[in-house]
Amino acid sequence: MEPQYLKSKKSALFILLILGLFSTNQVNAGWLDWLSGNSDKIKSAISTGEPSKIAKTALSNSQIVKGLKQALAKGTDYAVASLGKTGGFMNNKAVHIPMPRSLQKIETILRKVGQDKYADQFVATMNSAAEAAVPLTKDIIKDGIKKMSVKDAKAILSGQEDAATQYLRRAESNRLQQKIAPIIQQATAKAGVTSAYKTMYSKMGFAGQFLNLKDYNIDNYITQKTMDGLFTMIAQEEKKIRDNPVERTTDLLKKVFSSATTSK
Repeated sequence: MEPQYLKSKKSALFILLILGLFSTNQVNAGWLDWLSGNSDKIKSAISTGEPSKIAKTALSNSQIVKGLKQALAKGTDYAVASLGKTGGFMNNKAVHIPMPRSLQKIETILRKVGQDKYADQFVATMNSAAEAAVPLTKDIIKDGIKKMSVKDAKAILSGQEDAATQYLRRAESNRLQQKIAPIIQQATAKAGVTSAYKTMYSKMGFAGQFLNLKDYNIDNYITQKTMDGLFTMIAQEEKKIRDNPVERTTDLLKKVFSSATTSK
């Protein structure tokens, strides 16, 4: 039977060998970060003579990045599927697009004079426009996901439950808004938002003379609310992946997010 001190010596040599194998620039930083954060596991593996467990649980930088990109892609698919259908915005309290605050005076006047249906119609067309625009945003969002760096990924993995979504929003909001705006303009025209707006405005009667239709940019409002809705739903899916192992539908998602859970 092999003496314990020989087992320990072999274990230590194994660790040194692994360090040598992972000394390339591509993964060195991530490997050393992992080692520094898992010293207890290393000691346990050495004492039990099972250092191979260390190699199995370690994550390379490329795995972390790929895993987080998978999570964001999964969240994007979920958001688009949930929102890009009839009732996707209208029937979802978390993302429902209400009357713009700047137009709430108009809504109040209409409801006081029994013209609720015109306010309701306008809100419905805004939500319908957002629902029509969402499917056309998927490629734009996924293009932004591809840009994630190793530095971004490390911060995201150890961050808050919506850290990946926050990263995507910071990185792509401006470009996404520029891309979505024309889509929204087409969707609002098709959904009849402008027509509903004018109808609502015309039903105000005498009070309408104190308001200028040109003062309100409805397209900008719907564009922003569409983006808010998308990121809200992506964040919901990210939280599910972080909290619930069942939602980690690929081997890489399981490995990356299991590691994140263990390290916290």
